[in-house]
Amino acid sequence: MFAIFTKEVSGFFSSLTGYIAATFFLVVIGLIIWVFPGSMNVLDSGYSSLETLFIIAPWVFMFLVPAITMKTFAEEKKNGTIELILTRPISDTKLILAKYFASVLLVLFILIPSLVFFFSIYFLGSPVGNIDTGGTWGSFIGLFLLAASYAAIGIFASSLTDNQIVSFILAMVIALLVYIGFDSLASLGMFSEIKYFIVQLGINEHYSSISRGVIDTRDVVYFVCLSSLFIVATRIRIQSRKW
Repeated sequence: MFAIFTKEVSGFFSSLTGYIAATFFLVVIGLIIWVFPGSMNVLDSGYSSLETLFIIAPWVFMFLVPAITMKTFAEEKKNGTIELILTRPISDTKLILAKYFASVLLVLFILIPSLVFFFSIYFLGSPVGNIDTGGTWGSFIGLFLLAASYAAIGIFASSLTDNQIVSFILAMVIALLVYIGFDSLASLGMFSEIKYFIVQLGINEHYSSISRGVIDTRDVVYFVCLSSLFIVATRIRIQSRKW
């Protein structure tokens, strides 16, 4: 498992994939926070807050994470190396987890440099440090859990096809549906009696909750269960070759 994990990680960092992803994320968020005028611009709003980051980041990650995970299985299938890997003395679960954790590590690699936004606002605040530090760290944890869930979705999408572009599109669509699809479904009048239950199935409700800075166990359990669900689905897909 560790050998595959290190292979995936080295694959990310030996190419430009990881660096481009991190740069893209920082540039997009940086432009919105500091350059583009409007209510999301920290200088225009006059508030020492990273709310803009936590509003925009889930949408950026919706494109970024599938771009990272799209080749995990799709490339192996296209190159014909998937059969070779599956014949190794490693379980399907360990194989999937190795690829998943490698993707999550890259997500963390992307997130860490974004702390520059936190420290910039921290020192620019009047007085210095005039920012909800606890709430901000809680929001960072929520953003990491959300991105980790996207990674699980991306791994699953990649296991469905040998085409990386198809995998990328599938992962984005599934992530979008899980993020706001349940909210849209709950807004329909016919589901008014079970509206709360439907909303609780979506990422947005739990991400919004944890982004307030309060780490609720229910939200953490939700993200862990969501990631586990797609990991199990990926395992079923990989094992379907035996059917």
